[in-house]
Amino acid sequence: MKLAYWMYAGPAHIGTLRIASSFKNVHAIMHAPLGDDYFNVMRSMLERERNFTPVTTSVVDRNVLARGSQEKVVDNITRKDSEEHPDLIVLTPTCTSSILQEDLQNFVDRAQIEAQGDVMLADVNHYRVNELQAADRTLQQIVHYYIEKARKKGELPEGKTAKPSVNILGMTTLGFHNQHDCTELKRLMADLGIAVNAVIPEGASVHEIKKLPQAWFNLVPYREIGLMTAEYLHQEFGTPCIDITPMGVVETARCLRKIQQVINEQGADVNYEDYINNQTLYVSQAAWFSRSIDCQNLTGKKAVVYGDNTHAAAMTKVLAREMGIHVVWAGTYCKYDADWFRQEVSEYCDEVLITDDHGLVGDAIARVEPSAIFGTQMERHVGKRLNIPCGVIAAPIHIQNFPIGYKPFLGYEGTNQLTDLVYNSFTLGMEDHLLEIFGGHDTKEVIHKGISAGSDLNWNREAQAELNKVPGFVRGKVKRNTEKFARERGMNEITLEVMYAAKEAVGA
Repeated sequence: MKLAYWMYAGPAHIGTLRIASSFKNVHAIMHAPLGDDYFNVMRSMLERERNFTPVTTSVVDRNVLARGSQEKVVDNITRKDSEEHPDLIVLTPTCTSSILQEDLQNFVDRAQIEAQGDVMLADVNHYRVNELQAADRTLQQIVHYYIEKARKKGELPEGKTAKPSVNILGMTTLGFHNQHDCTELKRLMADLGIAVNAVIPEGASVHEIKKLPQAWFNLVPYREIGLMTAEYLHQEFGTPCIDITPMGVVETARCLRKIQQVINEQGADVNYEDYINNQTLYVSQAAWFSRSIDCQNLTGKKAVVYGDNTHAAAMTKVLAREMGIHVVWAGTYCKYDADWFRQEVSEYCDEVLITDDHGLVGDAIARVEPSAIFGTQMERHVGKRLNIPCGVIAAPIHIQNFPIGYKPFLGYEGTNQLTDLVYNSFTLGMEDHLLEIFGGHDTKEVIHKGISAGSDLNWNREAQAELNKVPGFVRGKVKRNTEKFARERGMNEITLEVMYAAKEAVGA
């Protein structure tokens, strides 16, 4: 049912497919029934991907259910190996293959005998983890595989690069503004005199993995994907990991100061304070905007924030620390990492919400009636129903999150994008407000439904007409107060009399 309507994080095999299809010349095969192969369509459509998505479905049909897979999966692996000549084929389990209790590792071992390229089974428990956790694990598994392969062949480079260098870990296909963020991080590193040793996995070849130990440090901008790989590289080679997301003026400066500390400890002699000051004052407009009259008009306004851990935590800090906006509650659907999220945002908001139930999120938004929402595409949908503007800050992704123009969320250029997003979100709807005041257009005769099923009461024609006369920016609040009044008194229908009584009851 979640898959049919809305999921914040998809099933595990989607995470594995995201990692595999992010690498160059890597093919993924999943053993699943027809219908589970929507990843191909999703990637091609949403990301406007020109190339064919390198994912093949080994279909579980009635013959498989009757007689088992037999040679089908092995044949699919060897056929793709001979046709596409990939460097690596990743076989991903699915819930279906787990139910059938098929020995996929045996399929991989048999296929490897004939295949010219490498064949690997994604070691992911598809009942225990979601898309993000599976992606994190699959990336770490592929990196481990090729590090060990290079080590056995004696091809693993020794020592670090002559000049400071970085691995950027966790950039993937179908990531929220990942391509633009990656470009911005590369520019940022170039400004700092730091070479980019590798970007893994997006756009990389598996042959580049053996270069990873040469970097002076690893940068993991998104907490959801890349941390397991960074931890493995730290354990094996002692490579420091920086996992501070450079989103917003304060966190970007903190990230740069941490980079300065890490590379100076390894023999460099750099000081980025002048660069930070120059970027904050003249490249980023966020610091100036926070002192302008436009931002002062937003001071104290209520907002809610919801998304993955990385973006929800960062956005909460930007709103509260840099813009003086009151974050009523902040939430995440990454329940597996709830402790970290609470620790990051607790001092910047009144309440923390940890859930992946979109209904609970919608009800929580309706309860506090914020001036603006910063969330996913689902919260944007909720905002439309409640007549509350919403700025989208996190996956799940939509085609709108792959803009043709340059719109990073990270770095100093990202601070400008965030500033525009915040300001436009709060001011959205003023045109309708002014038009309604001055009679510029006909008011739509639409009654917005509540978020949960319990808020759907019957409004008669007279009550509907009266509600439609209320200015749009407060109509949702009037509707919810009236329905709350009626429900507390066991009424099933909203009439003019009920509306007037509700108005009297709240002293309006």
